[in-house]
Amino acid sequence: MTRDQDAKDNVNVARLSVISNTILTSGKFICGFMMGSTAVISEGVHSGIDLMAAVIAFFSVRQSGKPADKQHPFGHGRFENISGFVEGVLIFLAALLIIIEAIEKLFSMSEVRELGWGMAIMGVSVVANTIVSTMLFRVAKKTDSVAIEADGEHLRTDVITSVGVLLGLGAIQLTGWHLLDPLLALVVAGLILNAAYRITKKSFEGLIDTTLGASEERKIRDAVESETQKRVWLRSLRTRKAGADRFIDLVLVACHELDIETAHEVCDRIEISINGRIKNANVHIHVEPCPDLECDHVFEDCILKEVGSGKAR
Repeated sequence: MTRDQDAKDNVNVARLSVISNTILTSGKFICGFMMGSTAVISEGVHSGIDLMAAVIAFFSVRQSGKPADKQHPFGHGRFENISGFVEGVLIFLAALLIIIEAIEKLFSMSEVRELGWGMAIMGVSVVANTIVSTMLFRVAKKTDSVAIEADGEHLRTDVITSVGVLLGLGAIQLTGWHLLDPLLALVVAGLILNAAYRITKKSFEGLIDTTLGASEERKIRDAVESETQKRVWLRSLRTRKAGADRFIDLVLVACHELDIETAHEVCDRIEISINGRIKNANVHIHVEPCPDLECDHVFEDCILKEVGSGKAR
């Protein structure tokens, strides 16, 4: 039930992001062309990319929320990683377009008109994106959604750049230095590039099966050690993540004194313990017999102590 609720929360907040970005993108482009402002048009491009990212996130979380099926036995979690990666590429593209436009404006030296409209739409953008991005991050933390987090990163960057443009337009109004407009656009582009790098890197890690990380792997080892009763040891551990799903493969070595039924019960307890410590864990356990056929089952002399020391992977 929690999984279904997470999927619903992701879809609802992604839908809100689409609606908000649609309104802000339209407003920025209208004001930007009315003013002849590269900085405001650049923010329109930025919000347009945010809108595309929000649409991608909306459809990806709908797809990733589906349960595993015959064609996708490991679930649909990687739809979120693909979504985040595409969003990162789109942000890079937006930054490139802004840089080109800003450089052209530097040489044309045209003046900005109707500064009040630009300041108004930037103020609305700051307030709206602060609210929506806060909601996106809250849901992303709860559901561990890469796509929703990436969408939140988009909007948080938009908040920062909108504040910068707002202050810049105010400075132009006070000083009359219209050169500030394309310079602000270049600053916006730099901040966008930074956000694009973070989003692309995190999404790409999920596509190439990067491990879960030291903190979560320590929880897995603790779960194994708490349930093995000194007769089963962890030989190797492999982990990866797809969307919100964690895939955990364990190879255990069992003492010869354990029968199949008891070893199976130990594995069940380990799986329950891991699921209690790590959300959305998909655990696969393989048990091998102890290689010491002459073992007298005395723990102090057990050759598996080295295997269970946590050094092996």
